Amino acid sequence: MKIIGLIGGMSWESSAEYYRIINQETNRRLGGVHSAQCLMFSFDFDEIKRLQHDGEWEKLAELMKEAALRLERGGADFIVVCTNTMHRLADDITSAVSIPLLHIADPTAERIKASGFERVGLLGTAFTMEQDFYKGRLQQRHGLDVIVPDEDDRRVVHEIIYKELVLGQVRPESRQAYREIIARLIERGAQCIILGCTEIMLLVKDEDSAVPLFDTTTIHAVAAVDEALRSANTP
Repeated sequence: MKIIGLIGGMSWESSAEYYRIINQETNRRLGGVHSAQCLMFSFDFDEIKRLQHDGEWEKLAELMKEAALRLERGGADFIVVCTNTMHRLADDITSAVSIPLLHIADPTAERIKASGFERVGLLGTAFTMEQDFYKGRLQQRHGLDVIVPDEDDRRVVHEIIYKELVLGQVRPESRQAYREIIARLIERGAQCIILGCTEIMLLVKDEDSAVPLFDTTTIHAVAAVDEALRSANTP
């Protein structure tokens, strides 16, 4: 079994879900009392949130590289970043270590394509919805047609993430707001919806959407187990 290196704390609410899913999935596959071999470096999210909103991405890159190096020195065989937004710094992370990074967008896109969908609606932080590091990877590497909410809806999605979900707050009125935003994406042709922030799965469930939801937290965590249990001789 390979050792999974997790960069978490962005927020710890979703990182806890990663830990739970990874261990449950490992046990489901191996049985007995098996669990995953993993290391986690967990940030103080207050600092990360401040730097994100101040646009201090170079400082964030240095923090992410140091976290990855700590995990590599600790014996991790590959890196999993437990957040969509911080994949903006994926190239910085991979340049700092000799072990691979399992990018969150790739298993998500493969699952979507295997389901036969091409036009996807993307929910996430404003950084994920508006910048190209995530949408561009889905479009250019995987050939998906990505649509995002309009400006007002993007603001609502972002604020609920940072003011509620990262604190573990799940409010019925926020779930309803997300339902309405999802419905508007469907009206614009979305065949499915990517929950492109790892905290959204705390709020939105399958019954909240008329089209399939692709929860990046679960997909990424299961992909980490796939990699951890893959033979070193398997391409």
